[in-house]
Amino acid sequence: MVDLSVKIKNLSLRNPVLTASGTFGYGLEFQDLVPLEELGGIIVKGTTLEKREGNDYPRMAETASGMLNCVGLQNKGVDYFCQNIYPKIKDIDTNFIVNVSGNSPENYAECAARIGALEMIPAIELNISCPNVKHGGMAFGVSCEGAASVVKAVRRAYHKTLIVKLSPNVTNIADIARACEAEGADAVSLINTLMGMAIDIEHRCPKLSIGTGGLSGPAVKPVAVRMVHDVYKAVNIPVVGLGGIMTAEDAIEFFMAGSTAIEIGTANFIDPQVTIKVKEGIAAWLERHGCKSVREIIGVVK
Repeated sequence: MVDLSVKIKNLSLRNPVLTASGTFGYGLEFQDLVPLEELGGIIVKGTTLEKREGNDYPRMAETASGMLNCVGLQNKGVDYFCQNIYPKIKDIDTNFIVNVSGNSPENYAECAARIGALEMIPAIELNISCPNVKHGGMAFGVSCEGAASVVKAVRRAYHKTLIVKLSPNVTNIADIARACEAEGADAVSLINTLMGMAIDIEHRCPKLSIGTGGLSGPAVKPVAVRMVHDVYKAVNIPVVGLGGIMTAEDAIEFFMAGSTAIEIGTANFIDPQVTIKVKEGIAAWLERHGCKSVREIIGVVK
């Protein structure tokens, strides 16, 4: 039997396959289609301190080899999650990780602290691709200073495993990763979506309500693999890779580039059972190649 188990600081995963935030709901929506306990973990949809309505429709558009979205972190707030969602997921035998978003370091920290009080939530993923309302709307994750300010504030308030999700819309993502590591991040996940745009040429307007949105899917995979490799060489904390993973072979690329674990996102919209298929495919690939553990191939590409 191939050993698929990995660790991210104190977080033990039975296998390295996670679901990406915003593509798998709270996990409950997939319960009739996927044996949730067979996943390494589920990263639930973005959660903020206050309720958010998200952006106006249309907010999703299909593109060649991917999709654009500008959903805008629609959710009912952290207290709703704690009171209504947590009781339904806390006894499911897998790791539930909450994606936390905000608009100021203090806002992030308060949301993280409330999640931290939930016994059966072992980790959070910090989305620093959110607009900093105090500085003209620029995302925290596009500068070392912005990223560090959020991680520092959250680290003071949150004491479990802290994963920081990095934006690819930067000049040097390795610098951002190092800034997060210096302020106490236990791991980084990358990449978040690339900024893109699509135009309806018949109506002469953008296909998304706010004009631009985040590009995900197979189109971004080569960029994601390169950035994972860059970050893996730059930091001493685990890297979680995501961006266009559709198959086990895609996942193997990310492991070889330096990922300890991977997240599957857009593919869930195409095949709700893709996560299980990828997990089984990883095991089969490792067995065919004489590997006893997935850990043997992490970062083998220099």
